Amino acid sequence: MKRPADWLARRTTCFDASGIRKVFDLGATLANPINLSIGQPDFDVPEPVRRAAIDAIENKKNTYALTQGIPALREKLQAQIDRAYGHADREVFVTSGTSGALMLAMLVAVDPGDEVIVFDPYFVMYDALAGVAGATVVYVDSYPDFRVDPDRVARAVTPRTKAILFNSPANPTGAVAAEEDVRGLAELAARRGILLVSDEIYRAFCYDGPFVSPARFNADTLVVDGFSKSAGMPGWRVGFAHGPSAVIREMTKLQQYSFVCAPHPFQWAAATAMDVDTTAHTDAYRRKRDRLVAGLGDLYELVAPGGAFYAFPKAPWGTGTDFVTEAIRRHQLLIIPGEAFSRRDTHFRVSYAAPDDVIDRGIRALREMAHG
Repeated sequence: MKRPADWLARRTTCFDASGIRKVFDLGATLANPINLSIGQPDFDVPEPVRRAAIDAIENKKNTYALTQGIPALREKLQAQIDRAYGHADREVFVTSGTSGALMLAMLVAVDPGDEVIVFDPYFVMYDALAGVAGATVVYVDSYPDFRVDPDRVARAVTPRTKAILFNSPANPTGAVAAEEDVRGLAELAARRGILLVSDEIYRAFCYDGPFVSPARFNADTLVVDGFSKSAGMPGWRVGFAHGPSAVIREMTKLQQYSFVCAPHPFQWAAATAMDVDTTAHTDAYRRKRDRLVAGLGDLYELVAPGGAFYAFPKAPWGTGTDFVTEAIRRHQLLIIPGEAFSRRDTHFRVSYAAPDDVIDRGIRALREMAHG
């Protein structure tokens, strides 16, 4: 007789529970942890955005929304995108978070046996979603400086390459790709007929120069984005995707049969968030970045992050997992081992989306840990 475990599809073996989630769960059991593990802003949703959500709820905007998103938000996004790119064929729709957009993208674009290129280190979801779609993941190494090198990508391309997953500013490294590399990658994808998926959820957090999207150089780039980071509303699950209409319409169709729609009242809030100036938050995280780099740069091999709110230092001894385990044991310091994001277990991720006093406690603990 078959047992429940025998009913599980093979795709469930493509990935394990996220290493990030395991650390989150551990943090909930500790009395006074130094929590530098969480990949979400430490600022609250701006007051006008909160008020817009409350007003939407009180005005009974609690029904299903249109699958493609409420017109008030979708039309505002479309106008912004048209101003930025001016592409004749670039359509937008609202998704259930950026993660939902990534899943839809993989399911509509990738068939079993296709190859998907992922840069190592990578956000934990990238290779998992490609695997769920039946793809073979081809990893392009970006160590030691986490540069996106178009020449390395070109060498990884085969006749089976269907998509490239690109993220800048990047999680877990905080790396921001140089404009010439973004252009090179975009032009390579266009030349070889490969779908380039650009995850731009951290676009508001660029510290040393303006954000550059590959969609500037390749009109067929599929962009996924959202409000979780810039508006401090990760729990509200409002994202969006824009790209060629043939792709967007199939993603919208699949959303109808899966997520149905993004949460209705929070779409109204997102429309308000588009008018909120986030410069102060970007400036605050630039200072936090500088604080962390100044505190660790003399003792750790650390590439200064140019964006997002992560740093990815190399463990000074042992494996990344060994180092993180000891940091939790000695200091209740919650950081994430690099193996959660990479085929290597040499680094660890620090999130500086935390109050300055918590960052300072983390710096003190890591300085003490540096010598074993």
